[in-house]
Amino acid sequence: MSKSLIDLISILDLEQLEVNLFRGSSPKTSWQRVFGGQVIGQAMVAACRTVEGRLPHSIHCYFILPGDPQIPIIYQVERLRDGKSYTTRRVTAIQHGNAIFSIMVSFHAEEENSFDHQETMPDVPPPEKLTAEEVSKQPMFKEMPEFIRRYYEADRPIELRPVELGRYFGQKIYDGRIHVWIRTAAKLPDDPALHLCALAYASDFSLLDASMARYGRTLFDKRLMSASLDHAMWFHRPFRADDWLLYAQDSPSAQAGRALTRGLIFKPDGTLVASVAQEGMARERK
Repeated sequence: MSKSLIDLISILDLEQLEVNLFRGSSPKTSWQRVFGGQVIGQAMVAACRTVEGRLPHSIHCYFILPGDPQIPIIYQVERLRDGKSYTTRRVTAIQHGNAIFSIMVSFHAEEENSFDHQETMPDVPPPEKLTAEEVSKQPMFKEMPEFIRRYYEADRPIELRPVELGRYFGQKIYDGRIHVWIRTAAKLPDDPALHLCALAYASDFSLLDASMARYGRTLFDKRLMSASLDHAMWFHRPFRADDWLLYAQDSPSAQAGRALTRGLIFKPDGTLVASVAQEGMARERK
């Protein structure tokens, strides 16, 4: 079994302490704070452990304080509603006695409806054309900063294949639209809830980067300060997180040290599976 798969499953595999109380841990990394997607994914797992027969259709969450990767995170679940069609859970992540994160997760019983439409997937190169091997053949790869090459090639639970590589060389994307292919680094078990939680984990990767695209900047720029403030996600249609998914992102507004970013996530066949919206801190360091 791949080390990446073991890492992702261990990240999302919480220890149950009590009926509505769970504990999660962070992987050993050099990060100074807990990755936002980790807290989203773990909190979703905690909520899913208290619901039977239904899957999440939406999440709405706030990042309150930076998480400490050196100590466990406690997830407290509140059972707000168990209705005929919808179930609602609120989960609070706690460290050092303080709430660091809060999420509302809504579950929906499947039903038929006459309304069924979706946005069209952008036309971009497939992930097979964006492998590290293919990218390394491009002349620009030799000029790519070492830390970006390491990021692109690093072993991680989520594989990322960015489409607009010119952004890493200062190219400005004037309409602010960028695209990244994503998937888990190895196969996951056939548990639909786990795939939802895995995609929620992955959804926080690179999203704030969309706010920098218009300026030819990236979040690798050490002159910038960035952090997620809130995050919302809607799940539309079935998918597997271990298959390639296109994450189409844009940023319609940035002002006052905050940036709004959005994302649509598609299967390769064009099926829209999820939508994301996030506001984050994005400003120059003083």
